[in-house]
Amino acid sequence: MNIIIIEDEIKAAKSLAGMITEIRPDAKILAQLQSIERAVTYFAENDQPDLIFMDVQLADGICFDIFKAVKITCPVVFCTAFDEYSLEAFKANGIDYVVKPISKENIVGAFKKVDELKNFFQQSLIPNIGDLLTRMGSPEGKKSFLVNKLNKYLTIATDTIAFFYIRNETTTIVCFDQQEYSLTQSMDHVHSLLSPTQFFRLNRQYLINFAAVKEIERYFARKLFVKLTIPTPDKLLVNKEKTQTFLSWLENR
Repeated sequence: MNIIIIEDEIKAAKSLAGMITEIRPDAKILAQLQSIERAVTYFAENDQPDLIFMDVQLADGICFDIFKAVKITCPVVFCTAFDEYSLEAFKANGIDYVVKPISKENIVGAFKKVDELKNFFQQSLIPNIGDLLTRMGSPEGKKSFLVNKLNKYLTIATDTIAFFYIRNETTTIVCFDQQEYSLTQSMDHVHSLLSPTQFFRLNRQYLINFAAVKEIERYFARKLFVKLTIPTPDKLLVNKEKTQTFLSWLENR
C-alpha cells in the first residue's frame, strides 16, 4: 500500500510514519509533505497513492484548498487537533477523522475502515472508491452568506457573488452588481464552504466564481491573466505552477 503523509509538523509526521510502518510493515510511505503548495505540486506531477493521511490546518492554510486545486481520487484519513472540520472532511473523500493526539489505536481503526471499503467494493485498487465518490457529484457548497451592512443583516446568494478578495485583512464579497460586503470569516474558511466546481482560489487574495470569468490571456513567465466580467481592484494573475490546474478547472465542468 502506497501512502502519503501531509503534515506541517515534522515531529508529528515522523511519529505518524512510525506508527503506520509498525501497523502495516508492507506499507510504503512515498512522501511526507508539509504544505498545501508542496502537496498540489506533488499530486500534479505524480500518480495517486492508495491512501493519504492529512492534517487539516497546514502552515499555508486549510488542507481543503488542495482538493480545489487538484483532483484527489483516493481515500483520506484526516488528522487534526480540531473537530470543527469534520463535515468538510467527509465531503473530501474522508474515510476517517482522527483528533490529535493520535494513538496507535486510531491508526489501526483507520486501516480497518480502508480494508472494509476495499472488501465492500471487491476491488484491489482503492482509488476507484474515489472515482465512485466523484461520480456521485461534487458538494453543492454554501448557498448564501449572511452579512451586516449599515446596521442591517442581509442574505447574499452565493450565485450572485462574482468574487471574494482580501481588503485590509478582511474577506470582502463583490457581487455581479458590484456591491461589496464584508465578512467576519477568513478567506480559508470561506473557501472550504464553497463548491469546488463553482469557485477557484487564484491566489491568497482572490477567490473567483466561474460565471464571472470573461477571458483568459497568456502572460509573461508562463502566467495567465484572468479578466472578469466586472472590474477587480488588482490584476488577476495565475502563476505558472497553478496554470494547468486552473485550466482543468475551467474545462472539467
